[in-house]
Amino acid sequence: MPSHALDHPDPLTDPLERERTHLAASRAALRAMRADVEALDIKDVTANWVNAEVLQRQIDERIKALADLADTPLFFGRLNYLHAPGAESAEGAEGEQFYIGRRHVHDADGDPMVIDWRAPVSQPFYQASKKAPMDIGLRRRFGYTGGELTAYEDEHLTDPTETEHASKLLQAEIERPRVGPMRDIVATIQPEQDEIVRAGIGGTVCVQGAPGTGKTAVGLHRVAYLLYAHRDRLARSGTLVIGPNRSFLHYIEQVLPALGELQVGQATVDDLVAHVEVRGTDGADAAGLKGDARMAEVLRRAVRSHVTLPTEPCVVVRGSRRWRVPAYELEEMVRELLDRDIRYGAAREALPQRIAHAVLVRMEQAGEAPDDRVQNAVARNPAVKAAVKEIWPPVDPAKLVLRLLSDPDFLAEQADGILDADEQKTILWAKPPRGVKSAQWSSADAVLIDEATDLVERTHSLGHVVLDEAQDLSPMQYRAVGRRCTTGSATILGDIAQGTTPWATATWEDALVHLGKSGAAVEELTQGFRVPREVIAYASRLLPAIAPGLSEATSIREAAGDFSVRAVDSAALDSAVIAACQEALGHEGSIGLIAADARIPVLAGALDAAGLAYLAPGEETSAAARLTLVPATLAKGLEYDYVVLDEPAAVVDGEPDERTGLRRLYVALTRAVSGLTVVHAAPLPEQLV
Repeated sequence: MPSHALDHPDPLTDPLERERTHLAASRAALRAMRADVEALDIKDVTANWVNAEVLQRQIDERIKALADLADTPLFFGRLNYLHAPGAESAEGAEGEQFYIGRRHVHDADGDPMVIDWRAPVSQPFYQASKKAPMDIGLRRRFGYTGGELTAYEDEHLTDPTETEHASKLLQAEIERPRVGPMRDIVATIQPEQDEIVRAGIGGTVCVQGAPGTGKTAVGLHRVAYLLYAHRDRLARSGTLVIGPNRSFLHYIEQVLPALGELQVGQATVDDLVAHVEVRGTDGADAAGLKGDARMAEVLRRAVRSHVTLPTEPCVVVRGSRRWRVPAYELEEMVRELLDRDIRYGAAREALPQRIAHAVLVRMEQAGEAPDDRVQNAVARNPAVKAAVKEIWPPVDPAKLVLRLLSDPDFLAEQADGILDADEQKTILWAKPPRGVKSAQWSSADAVLIDEATDLVERTHSLGHVVLDEAQDLSPMQYRAVGRRCTTGSATILGDIAQGTTPWATATWEDALVHLGKSGAAVEELTQGFRVPREVIAYASRLLPAIAPGLSEATSIREAAGDFSVRAVDSAALDSAVIAACQEALGHEGSIGLIAADARIPVLAGALDAAGLAYLAPGEETSAAARLTLVPATLAKGLEYDYVVLDEPAAVVDGEPDERTGLRRLYVALTRAVSGLTVVHAAPLPEQLV
């Protein structure tokens, strides 16, 4: 597979110079496309100011999406088809070539100069091989330095004399050092990743991905693909990416905008359920029980317990007539609504109409001819309103959960046969608060309120939801996410081996049940693209203890990566860690110093004393600030070119049990892209010895 990069190109004969010419022409065409949008005059095409505002916002978003990012290659590959890409294709002619890039670019005549990577005609760039060339004669990859095209590499997929080789440009792009937030991987998507990215919108996909397999990138690119293939549908219903914390969301927030997608929301699970201010915390036992799926039935019972079967008739007075609906008939209505198991609020809204209908039947039997307006008037009659309030009173979800966690008798009644006495005692507040606003709500309490809210009124469902680091969610948190995509699909991303909460899921099948997506396909990614071979092999020693059922990850990277384990005296630990950071800063790229949370203040002081500036997780790295001090509890989902890991034993000891501690350590060990230095004074966990 030849690779080409000339120092003194001939513009008439050198293929690289011709490709540079096409790049310059494509950039000019993109600028022209943007100028065309900027020149739009909407004064004469909008009926009112509301339409004008909406249209102007759409235009502004289009202008932003057409931005030409100087350091981002406009195209990264080229395909030469042997035949037209499809009889129905208006773009393709025999032997036509297509440049594959991040977005579509056309010239003044509307002819494509760059094809969007998501288009069907682009798929062979990711899937074609010597065994299955997919009608591709030539696949060309381009190499860039900054925004300048500096090299290309050709694969002749149908040439029997050319053997298949690993792409050096592809390898270089995968291993390229990173500074700043996470970037897109459109130039390096692998066949197994591409299959997940292009999976249809109709079903939910769960991706079990070992560290460095690109599962987060796959999930984000799947969103971009679905927006391309089903834009109208998702524009109406909405899309959302859910991450484990704000630092993680900040790290990934530039990926979709770089692909021209600006309308995807981002949130944590806590954001989704923010019905009350969270100011308290639960112990592990209480949090585990509050996150248990059994709490859904406790809450359902608690909500329905407000319904009281009627014992008195409802008498409606209209003019000189009195219409009586007996108690037994009211009871039948109530029981029928309860049997239908519809939401509490919807049933409460239906009951006055049921009562009004019964009155209308009596009116008709008496010779009157009432219409719908009469029924609506009867439904609003004070007697009907009073009856409904008595039978089916309104429920405030937060007050309901407050009572459930404060009133032992009420909890015992609703949890009978579900939670035993000890479990009930575990979740009860020791000192009940005076009200909703003064309560020290925990994150788990907020999820319970969200469940109760949905029992009263249906939660809005989105078209597609991406849930990343899903292995750490409790069953009740899964239910909260599932409510946001009951009528839509989802992409679930995670790694069972990286589950670091006491309630971390044991199997994806269990998680999918709680999400309401049982039967969804579970795909496993085991080929690592970012973590070096020696590093992933070292970390994988922990797998038998933390996730014995998972396959060990492998790395496709040719470079083994820098890796060392340094044992030092306890008195020299801090200085040895600082020295390792200084060594790492001698390399290109980002550096993460990861340590147990309890060690962060000590290391912060040591860095200050050494004059080394450092960032907090989520703060954007730059050429001038490349070192981030990372608490182990916030390391998940992040990656750095070089990682210095401080005292593994302290990371393990910082968790409530050994398995969770070893999982936390597994996460910390697998954040490195180019090199890892482990510095320790205490003995290493036996699995790593």
